[in-house]
Amino acid sequence: MKTKAPSYLTSAKTMYAALTILKKNGGSMPIRVLMREIEKTVDLTDWEKEILENTGNIRWQSNMHFTSVDYVRAGFLIKKKGTWTITPEGEEALKLGPEKLRDLAWERYNAWYRSKEPAGQEKPEVRTEEENDPAKETMIELETLEERAANGIREYLKSKNPYEFQDLVAALLKAMGYYIQSVAPRGKDGGIDIVAYVDPLGAQTPRIKVQVKHKPDTATGAADVRALLGILKAGDIALFVTSGSYSADAKHAASGGDKFIRLIDGDEFIDMWQEYYDKMSDDDKNMLPLKRISFLGNNE
Repeated sequence: MKTKAPSYLTSAKTMYAALTILKKNGGSMPIRVLMREIEKTVDLTDWEKEILENTGNIRWQSNMHFTSVDYVRAGFLIKKKGTWTITPEGEEALKLGPEKLRDLAWERYNAWYRSKEPAGQEKPEVRTEEENDPAKETMIELETLEERAANGIREYLKSKNPYEFQDLVAALLKAMGYYIQSVAPRGKDGGIDIVAYVDPLGAQTPRIKVQVKHKPDTATGAADVRALLGILKAGDIALFVTSGSYSADAKHAASGGDKFIRLIDGDEFIDMWQEYYDKMSDDDKNMLPLKRISFLGNNE
């Protein structure tokens, strides 16, 4: 039997661990958090933990980033701005085990690679894992830049105090076209931090009652979600915004009742801030300023 290359074995076990961890934790996770979880659960060799001289990156992490492109092309994984999400097909494919899953991802990537040339033209050769792959290298470079940008925004957001984050949420709602009736002052707020209306006078329903929690390293639980639902009145809907994440139980609590509540986590808040940034006043933009930069990409 042919001996498996060390890079193959590393990619097989780390990517299988990554997808398994994602499945157990609600499906999505920032890559920086996912990497920490993999280090806790995977038995990594000294060779895999070496620092690469040419890049300064850890070998197993560099290997996993490069290999992850195959899993994306295979339909097992979605990567967006530093967050990885397992797909339903990826969850099902975990039944194959690490090496068979790796083989299938590699097979599907090569099928995509060979399909890039128009009909009638010579198909590109299938590459081995050890060869350079310009398509992968470009994709990884762009993903790395996106990840660094997203992490920079997250760290800036993390540096804000709870009242500054509350003001950011109010600014976002204004940019989305809502009218802010009140923002809670420092001190107890009775569970409501922001009240917003859909019209200037507040004569129309629904009234939007917003709970804001600035806990970037914490998953908000179901108890907080139920507490917000418990103070809603007729004509109210709830919006819960956290700079962190939500537990699986919190998501279930939000979707299981007859009252409407929308959960927005830290990553989605950043996405929405970017989406509505151009509609904000200069003062509001300056609370979380952004610089747009364009890179040459593709439509793949």
